[in-house]
Amino acid sequence: MTSIGVEHVGGFHGLPVHTARPSAGDPPAADAVAWRLQCDYDEDLDFAGLWQQFLDTVDAARVRALVIGPWWRDSYTPFAPVMELIVSHADRFPALRALFLADVVGEECEVSWLRMCDITPVLEALPLLEEFTVRGCGREGLALRPLRHTALKSLRFESGGLPGDVVRAVAASELPALERLDLWFGSSWYGGDATVDDIRPVLSGGGFPRLRHLGLQNSEIQDEIALAVGSAPVVAQLETLALSMGTLSDQGGEALLNGQPLNHLARLDLRHHFLTEAVLDRIRIACAPAVVEGGEAEEDYGDPDDEPERYVAVSE
Repeated sequence: MTSIGVEHVGGFHGLPVHTARPSAGDPPAADAVAWRLQCDYDEDLDFAGLWQQFLDTVDAARVRALVIGPWWRDSYTPFAPVMELIVSHADRFPALRALFLADVVGEECEVSWLRMCDITPVLEALPLLEEFTVRGCGREGLALRPLRHTALKSLRFESGGLPGDVVRAVAASELPALERLDLWFGSSWYGGDATVDDIRPVLSGGGFPRLRHLGLQNSEIQDEIALAVGSAPVVAQLETLALSMGTLSDQGGEALLNGQPLNHLARLDLRHHFLTEAVLDRIRIACAPAVVEGGEAEEDYGDPDDEPERYVAVSE
């Protein structure tokens, strides 16, 4: 995993994150923190026991944000039973506005091993949810069905391999309040088989009228995405755009330069790229006064006489 965005959340929904520990003293006020639930190797409780203790000791009706960390103790288990617990007790959380599934980093479990499931029931059970983040790959069952959700403002998939089915479901969903959308496409080796055609309904600008931030990131087809963004109607309504973490090269850079103006943006994120310095400088000039985040180019490990060997920031 990479240092770009893949780390434990330090704050969520504007709240400090507090880890609920069975052996801890008096807990903070239920609505003052984002509650992080995780199984520890030195504790006896499995996640079901930890969840029940949380419900018994914290006023769930006032909880505003939940973060689910490692949900296993001795051996890794799929996420589905955790999702079932959240869904079955959804009525206990009328104030819940933010949910992060699988706040797990590489030292705890590689993102490609995070066996997610169909996460649609969570959104269906929490119609007032405003912020939803999911971390994990799709080769082991990550799924989403198209749905209508009128409260969701931020939707984020952090993946080393995001299935095209999930991307198409997002694009086909009715999310009239959505302001932020981040999709980490990942590697085809780990189930990331989404294509530019899968995101065209998003790029058309008609699906999410309130969208102000779009992240199309961590992709092996970052040049193709850049080309599509160059003429995408949705760009005109954006304040920030992220095309970072992928294999963006001079080909994609030229597509951005030859496409529609991007200088209305507040920020264009291109970090983890394979652009030459000259092309990156031209993008910065063309996009001014927008801030272009680039940094140094990643190293291409391919033989100069062969095809380039570029890589996404988050895969395994």
